[in-house]
Amino acid sequence: MSFSILGLSSEILNALKDKGYKEATPIQKELIPAMFSGRDILAGAQTGTGKTAGFALPILQELSKDFQDKHYPKAIIIVPTRELARQVHESFQVYGKYLPLKSIVLFGGKNITSQIKALKSGVDIVVSTSGRLLEHIEQKNISVTGVKYLVLDEADTILDMGFVKEVTKILSCLPENRQNIFISATLSGSVKRLADEILNRVKLIEVDSMGATASLVRQVIHPVEKEQKTELLSFLIGSRNYKYVLVFVRKKLEADEVAKELNLNGLKTSVIHGDKTSGARNRAMSDFKEGKIRVLVATDIAARGLDIPSLLVVINYDIPHVTGDYIHRIGRTGRAGLEGLAITLISPKEEIALRDVEQLLGKKIDREIIKGYEPVVTEVQKGTRKRAKDMKKTDGAFGNKKRKSVVKKKRKVTKRDGWAKR
Repeated sequence: MSFSILGLSSEILNALKDKGYKEATPIQKELIPAMFSGRDILAGAQTGTGKTAGFALPILQELSKDFQDKHYPKAIIIVPTRELARQVHESFQVYGKYLPLKSIVLFGGKNITSQIKALKSGVDIVVSTSGRLLEHIEQKNISVTGVKYLVLDEADTILDMGFVKEVTKILSCLPENRQNIFISATLSGSVKRLADEILNRVKLIEVDSMGATASLVRQVIHPVEKEQKTELLSFLIGSRNYKYVLVFVRKKLEADEVAKELNLNGLKTSVIHGDKTSGARNRAMSDFKEGKIRVLVATDIAARGLDIPSLLVVINYDIPHVTGDYIHRIGRTGRAGLEGLAITLISPKEEIALRDVEQLLGKKIDREIIKGYEPVVTEVQKGTRKRAKDMKKTDGAFGNKKRKSVVKKKRKVTKRDGWAKR
């Protein structure tokens, strides 16, 4: 479907033309007309589907209609991370380049004085993390009495990260007569409960079944011992000549350690996580996008906000703490019509977490054991499960029988020279 038949103004169509956008994505076909209807919306859409344009274009269209050269907050978009805040704000600037509207991005770690000055000069659209927005509201740096649109983007992440109290306080300050739009990659129970409390006459939009991932992303599991993960990671990147790779890890300390090891192996690597300054994270992202570094290691705080259209390979060093974050991680690839590859390194102790991911996806992920990195515990685990099954058949289940401890056989780990720099 062409954007030209969705009721968008010539100014917006020209901005889309400048970006090379011609056809609306499935979520945009559903979301744009729904927003024009004025109803509250709960939309389930994966990352990389064009959902930002789905809510940004109608907001820009409607606000520009009644614009009378008075800049005050009319639309608020709340996001979970500063990376996503920057990305969404940039989209509003791009799509609204021919319109008289002003937008601003707010998040912590930035000089609040400059933000106050910008707010007082007048803005129409505010993209912000919940904490910084609430801070401005409580300090009376911003008036939200004229807000017509509230968008909760990545609502599931906002709830998972524990920001629900901040969001609730913000909602209590907004006028009742507004349009609410909740966007979420997974329609979890917590998201639906919040939607039930806040949304009225809800229009439910589900373009893809929740948990389904982009069809252009091929997923594969590589079983490996935990102690060999970093070595296998280097081997995969070097031997397969992956040019640009985004690696996700759960912990900040581990992210630093993995990045250090990759650099030692000749793979130019940077890292971003919550302990890095805003400037350091920006530099790492810029270097990665410009091809100055080959690998970017990131914690899940970055999973929701990264937009790298040409990224072809994502590697999960481990399974994320929150099962749904797996979808957001691999959603960084397979974008803009390009095929992507999502690799996950799984140690034996992560098998249970993997089953949760596969249950969310509704399918099994293909497995491929890399020669030389076979998890030696696999056969032992099989024997343990068999003994447990046999013992359950006896009276008293495990009874008083002594259970033999399972001893993992140690094997020598050899470094492979030269492949990291290929």
